[in-house]
Amino acid sequence: MNIVLIGPRGSGKTAVGRALAARLNRPLIDTDDEVERKAGKSIRDIFEQDGEERFRGIETEVVREAARSEGAVIATGGGIVLRSENVEALRRNGFVVHLDAPPEILVRRLQEDASTRSRRPALIPGIDEIEEMRKVLEARAPLYAAARHVLLDVSCASPDEIAETIISRIKKFEPHTVSGAGASDSDG
Repeated sequence: MNIVLIGPRGSGKTAVGRALAARLNRPLIDTDDEVERKAGKSIRDIFEQDGEERFRGIETEVVREAARSEGAVIATGGGIVLRSENVEALRRNGFVVHLDAPPEILVRRLQEDASTRSRRPALIPGIDEIEEMRKVLEARAPLYAAARHVLLDVSCASPDEIAETIISRIKKFEPHTVSGAGASDSDG
């Protein structure tokens, strides 16, 4: 079973994904990286040059491919839940973990990460970042809730701490899902 990380920008999906993949000796698939690879340009450039609909189409192709994996950690883009076919594909063979934090924390993290800011377009142009984040979270909250198996507040924890929490939650959900290469079902 795959471990799928969903949540808004700034929630640490990629960093937590790396920590999980390393701990469990699993491959990491970052859907945003895969979209950029497939398109040959940044997400910001896809939005600006081709439009959001084209981006979402490429994203759905990437999700279909990633969801066919066995035993991967999949870090998704924040809007992955906007298309029900993405959620259905990811849940079919995945334990879905929703990473979340208050808008102020998410925006602060984004402001501290220049590479994320340069790769991502504004979702609601013309308003300040915290208000944009609030509106996006409000609109997507029911979609995240419907998609997830587990919700984790990631406000005050490091990626390593979050990875450990996810591993313990998955063991309670279905013990065999956390076995990495060479790990046994009775670990921990």
